[in-house]
Amino acid sequence: MHRLKPTVARTPEELAAALGLPDAAAKEWQVQEDLQRRLKEIVRGRKITHAQIAKRAGTSRTRVTAILNYDLQSVSSDLLIRILASLGYCVKVSVVRSDTAA
Repeated sequence: MHRLKPTVARTPEELAAALGLPDAAAKEWQVQEDLQRRLKEIVRGRKITHAQIAKRAGTSRTRVTAILNYDLQSVSSDLLIRILASLGYCVKVSVVRSDTAA
């Protein structure tokens, strides 16, 4: 039986390359990760329950728990922004030209 060699990806860019996906996918993952990380910091500091967050944001408690446990599969950036907004935060977006842009 042929054994598969594991691939280790340390960055979103490495993961996208390993999966044969465009660099744009890596950028989207990075934005979501940044939003999730900030959300986790806010929740930790405010001592608010996952159920309270879910009710404010209009989503399920299990979804909030998954997000806070780094499970961003099937989670859109707009949901992360909506959750942050429901906690009284505003998300600012900055668009800059990257060095690798054609």
